[in-house]
Amino acid sequence: MTTAAFRPTNSIPSLPTMPNGWPIGSYDTYAEAQQAVDYLADANFPVQDVTIVGVEPLLVERVAGRLSWSRVLSAGAASGAWFGLFVGLLLSMFTAGFAWGPILVGLLAGTVFGLAFAAMNYSATRGRRDFVSHSQIVARRYDVLCQPRQAEAARNLLAKLSIGMPAKQAATHA
Repeated sequence: MTTAAFRPTNSIPSLPTMPNGWPIGSYDTYAEAQQAVDYLADANFPVQDVTIVGVEPLLVERVAGRLSWSRVLSAGAASGAWFGLFVGLLLSMFTAGFAWGPILVGLLAGTVFGLAFAAMNYSATRGRRDFVSHSQIVARRYDVLCQPRQAEAARNLLAKLSIGMPAKQAATHA
C-alpha cells in the first residue's frame, strides 16, 4: 500500500474521538502548549505521538462596538460597492473595448443593494443586538498528551525546556 507524501502514516481520525495518551505537560495558554510541542519537534522528538487538548472549553464573545443605523448603512454600502465593482469589472471584460458603463452600473447597483439588504437585516433585529462582537473558543488550560511508549522521554525533554536548555542541546543529552 502506498500513501501520498503529504498524508501522515498514522492517520488522524476523521470523526471526533476522545484523545488518548499520558499527560506530559499542562499550560495556561495555547501559545505555551504550542511552544512545548515546538520544543519537542526541535529536539527531533516524534511529535506525531503528541496531542494538545484544550480542557474546559469556553465560548468567549468579545464586544467590539455599538451598532447604529449610520454604521450599518455605511458598512452595507461599502460591501455592496465592492461586490458591484467586481461584477462591473467582469461585465466590462465582455464588451468591445474598455467600457465604463458596466463598471459604473455595477458599482451603483451594488451600493444600492448593499444598503437595502443591510437596512432589512438590521431592522429585522428590532434593536435586540445593537453591537458587533467576535466569538472564539478558548480553554481554561491546555494539556499536552503523548503516547505511553514515548511519554517519559517527552517529560524529560519538557523538564529541560522549563530550565531553559536549548532543544538541540536537550536532544543530545536525552
